[in-house]
Amino acid sequence: MTEYIVVLITAQKEDEAVEIAREIVEGRLAACVNIVRGVRSLYRWQGKTEDEEEVMMVAKTRRALFADLTKRVKELHRYSVPEIIALPIVEGSEDYLEWLGEETV
Repeated sequence: MTEYIVVLITAQKEDEAVEIAREIVEGRLAACVNIVRGVRSLYRWQGKTEDEEEVMMVAKTRRALFADLTKRVKELHRYSVPEIIALPIVEGSEDYLEWLGEETV
């Protein structure tokens, strides 16, 4: 099992994404969050297919922090069911992963 993960989180607006990203970085739940504008999301919600523009956050953290990160994102997020999914980091620069570990609680 890998120690480090990438967490994908979508938000409706960039200002919300910045607020969430700042909170989880300052809270040391993630070492870094990239914000990607212009993500087009098609999904089913309440029996309908939705087609919306969103913002994607790409957070780098430790797997052990996923539950706390998820809890904090849900507290801050406008969506009732926000996308919060984790993918393992199977390889990475040794220096970067060391930094990632140092910057997360």
